[in-house]
Amino acid sequence: MLVPMKEILEKAREQKYGVIAPNVINEDTARACIEAAVELDAPLILDFGFVFHKDIVYLGRIIEYLANQVSVPIALNLDHGATFEQAVWAIRAGFTSIMVDRSTAPLEQNIRETKEIVKMAHAVNVSVEAELGHVGEGKMYGDSVKGLYTDVEEAQSFVTKTGIDCLAVAVGTAHGQYNGLPHLNFELLNELNQKLLIPLVLHGGSGTGDANLVKAIKCGITKINIATDLFTAAIDEGNQLGESYMIYHRLQKGFKDRLIYYMKLAGQAGKAGKASN
Repeated sequence: MLVPMKEILEKAREQKYGVIAPNVINEDTARACIEAAVELDAPLILDFGFVFHKDIVYLGRIIEYLANQVSVPIALNLDHGATFEQAVWAIRAGFTSIMVDRSTAPLEQNIRETKEIVKMAHAVNVSVEAELGHVGEGKMYGDSVKGLYTDVEEAQSFVTKTGIDCLAVAVGTAHGQYNGLPHLNFELLNELNQKLLIPLVLHGGSGTGDANLVKAIKCGITKINIATDLFTAAIDEGNQLGESYMIYHRLQKGFKDRLIYYMKLAGQAGKAGKASN
């Protein structure tokens, strides 16, 4: 069943487990994710970005239909929404959550534009995720990442002024493959969790390491975005020997198997139940 992302994350925060949010790019990846959620009796968040598909409404309607055929709670989230127009199209497409990404903009602009989308989205029971600090690209990973950390005082003001439902924080992760070893600032993450009192999101989960992800969940992370590792697993499985006409099945299997691994690691298996206590 399709539900607002807020319902899934609030329960996860209360019960101290994580929820993996895989990037889906088409019907095949969406089906693989939903099958995994059903098999594990787990809640799930599907992240989707405009860069992945030429028709967000078409794919959104397919995912909406697929999600409403199962009993586990599933949220459909617009990942890295860049414009107000993208947020509107996502809502029209049946999305139950919008990520507003103004992380490279000045703070006041981030607050102003995020607040505008929160007002619209909340009016139709759609959740909103935003980002403060900036999660960069893994290929550029290095000491400069420290200058992009989320500031605690700014985050407190940001959450209060915008009314967002969850916040993506910059604590040392990066998108894509890392150039070097990831180093997470758990002290900062703990402080953010204690002072913000809303679900926290970790972008750049791929390649971060199992131990780091488990510790991040203990420190307050409830949503973990995963993409690169899933697509790499799909490619690896697709390259296995077999009939050529089964290539898409192998790709789907590799993607799904790796997702199941991460979902078990996050502790969301068996947590479907009701969205709130």
